[in-house]
Amino acid sequence: MMAPALLSAVLLLLLLPAASADSSDPTNFTIMVTNAVTDSANQTYSTYVVYRGILLGGMRRLQDSNSGFSFTYTENLNYGPFLESVNGLAGNSEERTYWELLVQKPNSTVIRPDVGIGCYIPSANDKIILNFNRY
Repeated sequence: MMAPALLSAVLLLLLLPAASADSSDPTNFTIMVTNAVTDSANQTYSTYVVYRGILLGGMRRLQDSNSGFSFTYTENLNYGPFLESVNGLAGNSEERTYWELLVQKPNSTVIRPDVGIGCYIPSANDKIILNFNRY
């Protein structure tokens, strides 16, 4: 009975040095704010998260360090953070507008993550696209 627990502990110790070696390096990425509704000029910002950190943390870090970037969100009990506004522009159900989350990977492929700002883990050199759009 003790052998499986001991084996698990040994495996965990073997994995920890590899994980901790990467954990000190920040993951740098950019956030680009675009507007498909009014074709306003794009705004691009640089930020980072800690190893395996979530997008929301990088967005908060950016908001705290750059007065030109701001955002608001609400917390949905079932789905987590829901992005409401970026740089003072809010989505509106009457106008059928919302903030869309897209990610341009370093190979230029654009994806629509199946998670939101509270769960997405940016990779190095991702371009996070916060696009104001209509539905």
